[in-house]
Amino acid sequence: MDVEKFVMEYIDRARKAQQIFEQCNQEQVDEAVRVVGKAVYDHGEELARMAVDETGMGKYEDKVMKNKGKAMAVWNFLKGKKSVGVLRYLDNGIVEVGKPIGVIGAVTPVTNPVMTPNHNAMIALKGRNAIIVCPHPSGKACGVKTVEYMRQYLKDAGYPEDLIQIIPEPTLEISNTVMKMTDVCISTGGPGMVKVAYSSGKPAFGVGPGNNQCLIDEDADIADLVPKAIRGRIYDNGVLCTCEQSIICPESKFDEIISEFVKQGAYYVSDPAEVDALRNKVFPEGQLNKGCVGLSAPVIADMAGIKVDPETKVLIAKAAGPGKADPLAKEKLFPVLTAYTYKTWEEGVDIVIQNLEYEGKGHSMVIHSFTKENIEYAAERVPVSRFLVNGIGSSGLGGAYTNGLAPTGTLGCGSWGNNSLSENLSYEHLINISRIAYTDNNAHIPTPEEVWGE
Repeated sequence: MDVEKFVMEYIDRARKAQQIFEQCNQEQVDEAVRVVGKAVYDHGEELARMAVDETGMGKYEDKVMKNKGKAMAVWNFLKGKKSVGVLRYLDNGIVEVGKPIGVIGAVTPVTNPVMTPNHNAMIALKGRNAIIVCPHPSGKACGVKTVEYMRQYLKDAGYPEDLIQIIPEPTLEISNTVMKMTDVCISTGGPGMVKVAYSSGKPAFGVGPGNNQCLIDEDADIADLVPKAIRGRIYDNGVLCTCEQSIICPESKFDEIISEFVKQGAYYVSDPAEVDALRNKVFPEGQLNKGCVGLSAPVIADMAGIKVDPETKVLIAKAAGPGKADPLAKEKLFPVLTAYTYKTWEEGVDIVIQNLEYEGKGHSMVIHSFTKENIEYAAERVPVSRFLVNGIGSSGLGGAYTNGLAPTGTLGCGSWGNNSLSENLSYEHLINISRIAYTDNNAHIPTPEEVWGE
């Protein structure tokens, strides 16, 4: 097969559709975005079942919540925002005008085979762009079905359905070619695909690996934070990059914190032999066991030869040390938490940094604290792009009604994670902005003395 010719056929269809869509006004654009979100909202249950059955990862109920909830949150965030024509008038005489980028290529992950294509399509259309989705091969069927629903809803609303297309039988070569031939590429997946995106020769938005550290202050509300940390860790059986990975606890409160975790359904892996067995199972030879991804805590415990209650929500193991001292410091795509203790807040922050230097630098962290000075001390020192305070990482770091982060399926990690953005990907990143600069003949021209004087 001539891959370039094959991909060009998709791009030609996308360009024709995009050129028609580019003539739409803001109201028409927003209606297209709305129906695309509604397509996945309406079929969230079916698509969740398909995703679990096809990928073998995650939890049906959580995928339903993810599909429907993210579609709602993204539309709620996008509606009413300007993306067409004049966007805003600035005090310095600049007028910003929004224009489309064109055709966007998007590589989507097996861990989010429905939500990510839906989110990327919504923000692409918000900027009057077309999009071509390259799904992960292990999630292609539910990806294709997702796009079919979005296309049908577009067609029924009177818009060109080729604004959204998907490669039904993806290969690495095809995905690479899409990224090279489209105008901008988005890569949400493993580091290999992200690296390809950035070497495609086109503007690219990729993400780094997640390793969300949960730092707990002395003044944290233990009864409040524990269910939040558990929910964040077990959401969709832990496949999200935003799931809590480690709890860094004040030494003086450690027993109380662990006791509350156990009370709320955790199993504390305290026996050294069990800790070794768990480590060797989930990180054999220090590398993530992909066979554990998206499995439940009881299943993973059984695989490691650890007997737990069948209703156990999460496994907690105390690490041998921070960072490279223990592979358990790495990102874990399953319901396992690693625990650490600190004597001072500064030491706690240092543990976070060591873990992130090992893996996950640039991504995110959660802080449970009511002390502004401590929160800002961590924020000034820890190399991540997002700090969520007193929230649930899995559902909050990707944007939520309860915080100001943009709802997204792609979380930039800045230069720390070899990414081009250090914020949540949204529609603003997928529009070109032209600037009108009006001349002010009455503007004061400063003298050298005024410029350089102290």
